[in-house]
Amino acid sequence: MKVILRTPHKEERELAGPMTVRELLERLDLDPEGVIVARGRELLTLDARVEDGDTVEVIRAISGGGA
Repeated sequence: MKVILRTPHKEERELAGPMTVRELLERLDLDPEGVIVARGRELLTLDARVEDGDTVEVIRAISGGGA
């Protein structure tokens, strides 16, 4: 599967599937609390399966403070 990391710079990786989103994040050494994972326009839960032909995006969650 093609994995596009936006953490915050764009990086692409190829990983063999299938696997769950949780397993994907473990392979990438990413904390599930700090990212969201999407396949197309669909947000994925940690137990969702991703397959070899999928393209998924891993986007780091960023928060900001108010003035």
